[in-house]
Amino acid sequence: MQRRRLIQGASPLLISIPHMGTFVPPDLKHRMTAEALKLPDTDWHVDKLYWFAQEMGASLLMATHSRYVVDLNRPQDDQHLYPGQVKTGLCPLETFDGAPIYRAGDEPDEIEKLNRVASYWLPYHETLEEEIARIKAEHGFAIVYDAHSIKTEVPRLFEGRLWDLNLGSANGKSCAPEMAEAAFKAASASGYSAVLNKRFVGGHITRHYGNPANDVHALQVELTWGNYMDETAPYLYRTEKAEKLQLTLKGVLQALLDWGASRK
Repeated sequence: MQRRRLIQGASPLLISIPHMGTFVPPDLKHRMTAEALKLPDTDWHVDKLYWFAQEMGASLLMATHSRYVVDLNRPQDDQHLYPGQVKTGLCPLETFDGAPIYRAGDEPDEIEKLNRVASYWLPYHETLEEEIARIKAEHGFAIVYDAHSIKTEVPRLFEGRLWDLNLGSANGKSCAPEMAEAAFKAASASGYSAVLNKRFVGGHITRHYGNPANDVHALQVELTWGNYMDETAPYLYRTEKAEKLQLTLKGVLQALLDWGASRK
């Protein structure tokens, strides 16, 4: 099983999809609970949702393995990204709803966690770094768009309903403010609710790779499931809803590309 999938494009835009993976190695499956095997915290269908981006010249980097194996959007040292809130870690032990991922006594130890980082986390990030470097060498700058999705309501993690499009620029540190504002304006223009730097300011990928001073600009976009899919298993993709949302997403991606073109 390949550890990640990369489709290279010709534009300065790279879309990273770190939580779409659904593969769980057989030696882990037999240790997981029935609830965890449904993979409820997967970013379902995000690759399908953004597949059109290839026509815009974007590169796509896609995870293959489940975030329950290792979370590619968490730092290698498992530092807490949102202090004061429930932690969803590098090798999570609970689902977002608080259900155990492993049967009692079958949780991974520290050695296993290190092995998972070496086997799955590092290959994704090495490819991400290489692709950013390639794009920057070709265009003089790179735009990293970290694509995510989540259930509209997850009471254990946050109160109430999430906005439809949740944009994060690490509170203005991961990209040029003008780029974030252009994306936010496009996200807000079509009737969907949108926010910038509220509940999701960006995970490890946005914070680590976004370096405006070095011409690498990163933005995380977290979508809510209800606008393109069923929110309960088997998590079916709803084409009519998705096509409507894709019109807005095209606008957001175009706003990023237009911003990039304007700086030349």
